[in-house]
Amino acid sequence: MKLLYLTAAITAPLLLAAQYIPSSPDLGKDEGRCRGGEAGPAIQVAVTGLKDRKGKLKLEVYPSNDIDFLEDDNKLLMAGKTFRRVEVSVPSSGTPQLCIRVPSAGSYSLSLLHDRDANRKFGLSVDGIGFSSNPKLGWSKPKSAATRISATSGITNTTIIMNYRRGLTSFRPLKR
Repeated sequence: MKLLYLTAAITAPLLLAAQYIPSSPDLGKDEGRCRGGEAGPAIQVAVTGLKDRKGKLKLEVYPSNDIDFLEDDNKLLMAGKTFRRVEVSVPSSGTPQLCIRVPSAGSYSLSLLHDRDANRKFGLSVDGIGFSSNPKLGWSKPKSAATRISATSGITNTTIIMNYRRGLTSFRPLKR
Protein backbone atom coordinates (compact mmCIF):
# COMPACT_ATOMS: atom_id res chain seq x y z
CA MET A 1 0.00 0.00 0.00
CA LYS A 2 2.89 2.38 0.80
CA LEU A 3 4.32 1.70 -2.66
CA LEU A 4 1.00 2.68 -4.25
CA TYR A 5 0.94 6.03 -2.38
CA LEU A 6 4.60 6.66 -3.18
CA THR A 7 3.99 5.95 -6.89
CA ALA A 8 0.97 8.28 -6.90
CA ALA A 9 2.95 11.02 -5.14
CA ILE A 10 5.70 10.81 -7.75
CA THR A 11 3.56 10.46 -10.90
CA ALA A 12 0.85 13.03 -10.10
CA PRO A 13 3.16 16.08 -10.51
CA LEU A 14 4.59 14.57 -13.70
CA LEU A 15 1.12 14.11 -15.17
CA LEU A 16 0.16 17.67 -14.29
CA ALA A 17 3.35 18.99 -15.88
CA ALA A 18 2.72 16.92 -19.01
CA GLN A 19 -0.73 18.52 -19.43
CA TYR A 20 0.69 22.05 -19.56
CA ILE A 21 1.45 23.39 -23.02
CA PRO A 22 3.77 26.41 -22.95
CA SER A 23 2.37 29.48 -24.67
CA SER A 24 3.79 30.20 -28.08
CA PRO A 25 2.66 32.14 -31.15
CA ASP A 26 3.48 28.97 -33.09
CA LEU A 27 0.83 26.79 -31.40
CA GLY A 28 -1.39 25.11 -33.98
CA LYS A 29 0.81 26.01 -36.95
CA ASP A 30 2.14 22.52 -37.68
CA GLU A 31 -1.38 21.08 -37.69
CA GLY A 32 -2.84 24.01 -39.66
CA ARG A 33 -0.37 24.35 -42.50
CA CYS A 34 -1.60 22.95 -45.82
CA ARG A 35 0.83 20.79 -47.75
CA GLY A 36 1.57 20.99 -51.47
CA GLY A 37 -1.27 19.29 -53.33
CA GLU A 38 -3.45 19.35 -50.19
CA ALA A 39 -6.49 17.10 -50.67
CA GLY A 40 -8.29 18.10 -47.47
CA PRO A 41 -10.06 18.38 -45.29
CA ALA A 42 -9.00 22.01 -45.46
CA ILE A 43 -10.44 25.49 -45.90
CA GLN A 44 -9.10 27.83 -48.60
CA VAL A 45 -9.76 31.48 -47.68
CA ALA A 46 -9.67 34.39 -50.13
CA VAL A 47 -9.09 37.66 -48.24
CA THR A 48 -10.76 40.83 -49.52
CA GLY A 49 -11.05 44.41 -48.29
CA LEU A 50 -7.51 44.87 -46.97
CA LYS A 51 -6.71 48.39 -45.80
CA ASP A 52 -3.13 48.14 -47.05
CA ARG A 53 -0.36 45.64 -47.80
CA LYS A 54 1.50 45.91 -44.48
CA GLY A 55 2.09 43.31 -41.80
CA LYS A 56 0.79 39.76 -41.47
CA LEU A 57 -2.42 37.79 -41.86
CA LYS A 58 -3.22 35.29 -39.10
CA LEU A 59 -6.00 32.77 -39.76
CA GLU A 60 -7.26 30.60 -36.88
CA VAL A 61 -9.74 27.70 -36.67
CA TYR A 62 -11.88 27.11 -33.57
CA PRO A 63 -14.66 24.73 -32.58
CA SER A 64 -17.94 26.35 -33.63
CA ASN A 65 -19.55 26.83 -30.22
CA ASP A 66 -19.77 29.92 -28.02
CA ILE A 67 -17.66 28.45 -25.21
CA ASP A 68 -14.64 27.56 -27.37
CA PHE A 69 -14.84 30.21 -30.11
CA LEU A 70 -11.87 32.61 -29.63
CA GLU A 71 -10.81 30.78 -26.45
CA ASP A 72 -7.13 30.77 -25.46
CA ASP A 73 -5.16 28.42 -27.72
CA ASN A 74 -3.39 26.76 -24.76
CA LYS A 75 -6.70 25.89 -23.10
CA LEU A 76 -8.14 24.44 -26.29
CA LEU A 77 -5.10 22.30 -27.03
CA MET A 78 -4.76 21.08 -23.44
CA ALA A 79 -8.43 20.02 -23.55
CA GLY A 80 -7.84 18.16 -26.84
CA LYS A 81 -10.05 20.56 -28.79
CA THR A 82 -9.54 21.90 -32.29
CA PHE A 83 -7.23 24.86 -32.74
CA ARG A 84 -5.22 25.57 -35.89
CA ARG A 85 -3.28 28.63 -37.05
CA VAL A 86 -1.69 29.85 -40.28
CA GLU A 87 0.30 33.09 -40.42
CA VAL A 88 1.67 34.69 -43.59
CA SER A 89 3.04 38.05 -44.68
CA VAL A 90 0.54 40.15 -46.63
CA PRO A 91 1.43 39.74 -50.32
CA SER A 92 2.30 42.91 -52.21
CA SER A 93 -0.48 42.38 -54.78
CA GLY A 94 -3.40 40.16 -55.68
CA THR A 95 -6.02 38.51 -53.49
CA PRO A 96 -4.35 36.79 -50.55
CA GLN A 97 -5.19 33.08 -50.33
CA LEU A 98 -4.70 31.18 -47.07
CA CYS A 99 -5.19 27.45 -46.71
CA ILE A 100 -5.76 25.90 -43.29
CA ARG A 101 -6.21 22.22 -42.50
CA VAL A 102 -9.03 21.00 -40.27
CA PRO A 103 -9.17 17.65 -38.45
CA SER A 104 -12.23 16.35 -40.33
CA ALA A 105 -15.29 17.42 -42.25
CA GLY A 106 -17.62 19.38 -39.95
CA SER A 107 -18.49 22.80 -38.56
CA TYR A 108 -15.82 25.29 -37.53
CA SER A 109 -15.45 29.03 -36.88
CA LEU A 110 -12.61 31.05 -38.41
CA SER A 111 -11.06 34.33 -37.35
CA LEU A 112 -8.67 36.33 -39.50
CA LEU A 113 -6.45 39.11 -38.14
CA HIS A 114 -4.75 41.70 -40.35
CA ASP A 115 -1.88 42.43 -37.97
CA ARG A 116 -0.76 45.61 -39.71
CA ASP A 117 2.12 46.32 -37.30
CA ALA A 118 3.11 42.61 -37.09
CA ASN A 119 3.23 42.65 -33.28
CA ARG A 120 1.13 39.43 -32.97
CA LYS A 121 -1.59 41.24 -30.98
CA PHE A 122 -4.91 42.75 -31.98
CA GLY A 123 -4.62 46.55 -31.92
CA LEU A 124 -8.08 48.07 -31.68
CA SER A 125 -7.27 51.21 -33.66
CA VAL A 126 -4.68 49.69 -36.01
CA ASP A 127 -5.57 46.17 -37.08
CA GLY A 128 -8.36 44.58 -39.08
CA ILE A 129 -10.45 41.54 -38.23
CA GLY A 130 -12.68 39.20 -40.18
CA PHE A 131 -14.63 36.01 -39.57
CA SER A 132 -15.98 33.16 -41.65
CA SER A 133 -19.50 33.90 -42.98
CA ASN A 134 -18.70 37.65 -42.64
CA PRO A 135 -21.04 38.62 -39.78
CA LYS A 136 -21.79 42.26 -39.04
CA LEU A 137 -19.50 43.37 -36.21
CA GLY A 138 -20.02 45.64 -33.24
CA TRP A 139 -17.94 45.93 -30.07
CA SER A 140 -18.30 42.34 -28.87
CA LYS A 141 -17.20 39.12 -30.46
CA PRO A 142 -19.77 37.57 -32.80
CA LYS A 143 -21.66 34.44 -31.79
CA SER A 144 -20.12 31.26 -33.14
CA ALA A 145 -23.28 30.47 -35.13
CA ALA A 146 -22.77 33.70 -37.11
CA THR A 147 -19.25 32.59 -38.07
CA ARG A 148 -19.92 28.90 -38.73
CA ILE A 149 -18.54 27.28 -41.85
CA SER A 150 -19.08 23.67 -42.90
CA ALA A 151 -15.89 22.03 -44.11
CA THR A 152 -16.12 19.09 -46.49
CA SER A 153 -13.70 16.17 -46.71
CA GLY A 154 -11.93 18.03 -49.55
CA ILE A 155 -11.04 21.69 -49.97
CA THR A 156 -13.78 24.13 -48.89
CA ASN A 157 -13.52 27.59 -50.47
CA THR A 158 -14.69 30.76 -48.73
CA THR A 159 -14.06 34.51 -48.70
CA ILE A 160 -13.46 36.65 -45.62
CA ILE A 161 -14.03 40.40 -45.85
CA MET A 162 -11.78 42.42 -43.55
CA ASN A 163 -13.28 44.92 -41.08
CA TYR A 164 -11.53 47.92 -39.56
CA ARG A 165 -12.49 50.30 -36.78
CA ARG A 166 -14.83 53.00 -38.05
CA GLY A 167 -15.43 55.83 -35.60
CA LEU A 168 -16.39 55.01 -32.05
CA THR A 169 -19.21 52.58 -32.74
CA SER A 170 -18.19 49.63 -34.87
CA PHE A 171 -15.94 47.64 -37.13
CA ARG A 172 -16.97 47.57 -40.78
CA PRO A 173 -15.53 46.83 -44.20
CA LEU A 174 -13.82 49.79 -45.84
CA LYS A 175 -15.79 51.83 -48.37
CA ARG A 176 -14.18 51.62 -51.78
